Amino acid sequence: MRRLVRDEDNESGKFTSLPLASFNFINSIIGSGVIGIPYALHQAGFGLGMFLLVLVAIITDYSLVLMVRSGHLCGEMSYQGLMRASFGRPGFYILTALQFMYPFIAMVSYNVVVGDTVTKVLMRVTGLQTDSFLVSRKFVIFLATVLVVIPLCLYKNVARLAKISFLSLVCVCIILLTIFIRMGTMSAYVPPHSESWSLGHISGILPAVGIMAFAFMCHHNTFLIYGSIERATQQKWDNVTHWSLFVSFLIAAAFGIAGYATFTGYVQGDLMENYCSNDDLMNFSRLLFSVTILLTFPIECFVTREVIMTAIRGTDEVEDHQAYLGGTDRRYLIITMTIIGIAYLISMSTDCLGIVLELNGILAAVPLAYVLPALCYLRLEEGSLFSSKKLPALGLLIAGVFAAMSGLLLLIFNESSSASCAHGGIQFYCDQSSLPNLSRATTNGTTISSMSPLVTTASATSTIIPS
Repeated sequence: MRRLVRDEDNESGKFTSLPLASFNFINSIIGSGVIGIPYALHQAGFGLGMFLLVLVAIITDYSLVLMVRSGHLCGEMSYQGLMRASFGRPGFYILTALQFMYPFIAMVSYNVVVGDTVTKVLMRVTGLQTDSFLVSRKFVIFLATVLVVIPLCLYKNVARLAKISFLSLVCVCIILLTIFIRMGTMSAYVPPHSESWSLGHISGILPAVGIMAFAFMCHHNTFLIYGSIERATQQKWDNVTHWSLFVSFLIAAAFGIAGYATFTGYVQGDLMENYCSNDDLMNFSRLLFSVTILLTFPIECFVTREVIMTAIRGTDEVEDHQAYLGGTDRRYLIITMTIIGIAYLISMSTDCLGIVLELNGILAAVPLAYVLPALCYLRLEEGSLFSSKKLPALGLLIAGVFAAMSGLLLLIFNESSSASCAHGGIQFYCDQSSLPNLSRATTNGTTISSMSPLVTTASATSTIIPS
């Protein structure tokens, strides 16, 4: 985010290699949004949803390359500087508001995920009931915040998180493996849905795009990670972007296909909510995913804090970087703790991940990822608006504006998104009185078909997502 003076370039630990920069980039993409991809496929229909997933990945890749290219055109290697060079101080503050909104809401969503997943794991391990304070969402998120989030967020250099990002990526791969394992065993639990494997739902395109845009959104980290690359160039950045987006797409598509294949039309906004609470394998995955989320949280906090400090300065230029850091340690600590504290308080007000993903995707991710990068490039690049250089950016701009405006209207007039929330509920195919431990059923050869496939209580059926 900052342009540092050159005498700081040899500071130990500041720069990373291209692979480690890619790990940081992938980690910033693969956050809470990835477990919403199966629900996005349900919203748009499987066939149309997969097409949209490919399309969103491609245009995200293009917009990331476009951002750094625009930065080189105006000599500004920060998103705020890029907007200021393109549209003056109004552009700077519009970007500041959006760039604060996205990572901040992302941190809220991370807290929601931790509250959803860790509580189930603790109840399974300890045998405590939902009314116990020790397994309450408030206490669990507070404990994770104090023990993990705050220490990591107090780092001042994103390059130091590269190895942590690699660990997070390993956790994601293990989680994905367990989801594929359960794809086979859970199929006998979940009855057919009337719209399973449908080709497409036109009405679900915009909510699906919002979730996918959130899942692939990493533009607020672009210049932060670009600046961490040793002797960064446009070509190096293009390579990091292409590989990071390709790997992220494969991971997101695998999550989407496996999750949708398992639960089809019954899939929740938070995929982990679909699995039964006595499934020890998936409880292990819940714990790993929470670890992944907590390791991603600091990257979002880095950006949010940097946006606030840049807004306070009114510029992203720092003439004497060492003096600046030395004189603002107290401000640095106060801003960091305030961000984390407010994110914690807001996450206590909702346990609905689906709505959070859609809202953040449409209101912040789409403008940040598609609209503003296209506008900057169109403003800075020489030549006609319809020239071969500018035409792809113009198409990106039109698509982004349409998705943002129509998606916002859909959120205002459509209240059915709340159906994607089932925190704390028992899925209708999980009869806790007769359902044996899934891990034992798998290892002992117990056939799943011997279990009761449906529960006809009102509390259970209320968790089904309507088609």
